[in-house]
Formats: sequence, C-alpha cells, structure tokens
Amino acid sequence: MRYSVATISVVIPVYNGERTIAETVNSVLEQTFQDFELIVIDDGSHDATTEILAAIDDPRLKVFSYPNAGVAVSRNRGIELASGEFVSFLDADDLWTRDKLEMQLNALRDHPEAAVSYSWTTVIDEMGIRTDYGIYPTLNGYVFPDLLELFFLGNGSNALVRSSVFDQIEGFDQTVAPAEDWDLFLRLAANFDFVAVPKAHILYRVVSSSLSSNVLLQEKQMLKVIERAYSQEPGKSLQDLRKKSYANMYLYLAARLLRETSSRENGKLAARLLWLSIMNDAKILKQTTLVSILIFKIATALSLSPKNSLAIRESVKSLLQRSSKTALDDRKR
Repeated sequence: MRYSVATISVVIPVYNGERTIAETVNSVLEQTFQDFELIVIDDGSHDATTEILAAIDDPRLKVFSYPNAGVAVSRNRGIELASGEFVSFLDADDLWTRDKLEMQLNALRDHPEAAVSYSWTTVIDEMGIRTDYGIYPTLNGYVFPDLLELFFLGNGSNALVRSSVFDQIEGFDQTVAPAEDWDLFLRLAANFDFVAVPKAHILYRVVSSSLSSNVLLQEKQMLKVIERAYSQEPGKSLQDLRKKSYANMYLYLAARLLRETSSRENGKLAARLLWLSIMNDAKILKQTTLVSILIFKIATALSLSPKNSLAIRESVKSLLQRSSKTALDDRKR
C-alpha cells in the first residue's frame, strides 16, 4: 500500500552529472503542474553533483546517496522511495518542457483504463541545441505488438506511470542495461494500456563519447530483450513480427551511431548494422530518406565519394530486387 504525499513522484538517477544536473532539475521544478516530489538518486558521484544539488533550495527535492550501482538499480531505488500516485523517470542529462507532467497526468485521468502515458521526443546535442531528429508516435491502447516491433517511446525520460503497477510487475532489470527501458515498457505494455500525448515534451540529449562501444553493448542487450519478449509471447501473429523487430533495432543503432560521429570505425560498424537491418526486412528500404542519409554518412566515414555512395545504394537496391523476385518465384512454384 502506497501513502501519497504528492500526486507525482519524479525520479532522477545521476552519476557524475555536474554539467547538466542543475538544468535537468530545474526543468522539473518549473513544471506547470506543481504537486510532485523530486527524488534524486546520487549513484556514487565523485564530481560536484552533490554540491550542486545541495545548493538547490526547494522542499520537494529529496536527494539520496548510494554507492555506484547503475541506472537500473537507481531507478528501482527511486520507485521504492516514491510516495506519489504516479511516477516518472528523467535521466540526469535530459530535459522536459514545462507542461510535460500536466498534459501526461491529464491524459491518464481522462483514460483511467491506461497505466502509462507518453509524449513525443526531440533530440538535443551535448550543448542542448535541438536537432532535426525526433520521435512522434501516436499509438494508444494495447500497444505491445507495436512496442515489440520498435521502441517508439525512444528513451527512459518519457513516460508517466501509475505507481500501483509496480506492485504487479518487477521494476527495471539491470541485467539487460542499457536496454532496460525497452524491457520494462514491454512488460508494462503486455499487461496495461498506453495513451499518447501528441506533443514534444522530452528533450533527449545525445552524448557521443564512447559511442561505438555503447552501441555494441546496446546491440547485445537489445537482442536479449527481443528474444525474451518473443519467448514469452509464442503466438504466431507476434512471431511474424520478429524480423521487423530485428530490422528496426539494427536501423536504429546505425542511425544512432552516425548521428554525432563519422569516424572510419563507426562507418564500418554502421555499414554492418544497416546491412543486417536490410537482410532482416528489405522493406526497410522504403524509409528512403533515412536509408539514403545513412548510406551517404557511411560512405563519407569510409572516405568514399558521393558518386561511389550512390553506386553502393543502387547496388543494394538491385540485390534486394533480385532477392525479392527469387522469393516470389519460389512461392509460385
């Protein structure tokens, strides 16, 4: 039983976040909806994070310090400490627009059958400048198949969740970090309805440091999440989505890898990821703009000329057209 002292509990895990934590906390304190508690889990920071938080004078801010254990554990600690009827998570380098909590709360109150509300995301760079990238889904109700095909929430700083659901399902699984966000929301979507708020409320910061190693780890863990989800949902209708899940995962990772950096190493890795995406689902090529941009960036990273980049793209298309024709001929036999 939870005894609420605030309508919403906001949980921010932070580790050495001195560069962004003040701005992140202020994006919560400046919300139009003000009945919340802000729980910051200091995950063993050894920079100026603790001092910065101590200088913020607001009775709703509660800081708890622990030895370093990772984001998933920190979020789970926040869930245990939360007293609100609803809980939302925010990473220490992301931001919210001022009406995020108000609009998501209204959505859940207007849809009592839903347990999760979520918004759109805009990507910002390390300096906080908005980029051209964003995620704009409007899926409602039973969204498990859609979420299995693609993690359309985009990040862990997005959703507002009814706290009561954590009495029914386990929290974040640290064994699949950094894909624990997708894993949690898949488990939520398997049991509860979602409701979309069609407005960009989350400013998701992309940091390029150690991006290639992070992408390799994320690939490994996302594969675990996909396999776990399909093993628990053996129905044929969902199994038919498996290739699409893989294709979207690899396309996402390739795009993420080249969003900020274009080294030769990243170009090679992105080429492999894009190829795996296409091999799992050739229909990915219908995303013409994104695929063309990725091929151009890969070619640039590998020091190929734009002419050779175009030749590579046309070769890929030709190969897939031949593969599709062969598959069609085989079905006719």
